[in-house]
Amino acid sequence: MEAILWIVLGIALAIAEAFTATLLIIFFSVGALAAAGAAALGAPLLVQVIVFALFSGLSVGALRPIILRHARPALETGETPFGIEAMEGRHGEVIEEVDGGHGMIKLEGEIWQARSFDGTEKYLPGERVRVVKVDGATAIVWRDDLPNI
Repeated sequence: MEAILWIVLGIALAIAEAFTATLLIIFFSVGALAAAGAAALGAPLLVQVIVFALFSGLSVGALRPIILRHARPALETGETPFGIEAMEGRHGEVIEEVDGGHGMIKLEGEIWQARSFDGTEKYLPGERVRVVKVDGATAIVWRDDLPNI
């Protein structure tokens, strides 16, 4: 019975990791699944908790730094960026006034929520802007003074 509880906890933690970008909760899921293995072998609850703590701690301490080191942005590794990362540096056109709190731009044929990079600038409809970075589903933009190519 305890093994099933550890498995359920492991699965719940793995699902929770899918909703975060921390790459931390998954290692506690590994610990829970290791504790499930200990429970299945008949280990007492104290041993199961120790196995959970050891596997969680070791995986966080040993695996997380390795994974994070290899999960660098494409611009750092020299690879071609894709997805949201590829939007950085692109230019768009303001379709609804953009300020430090909100606004809308047309970027690569799509409508994006936007806000100004420094929070004090305002961009009026028709102005060109360049995406500095993407924060979730919001493009952080700055005035694009470069000519069209």
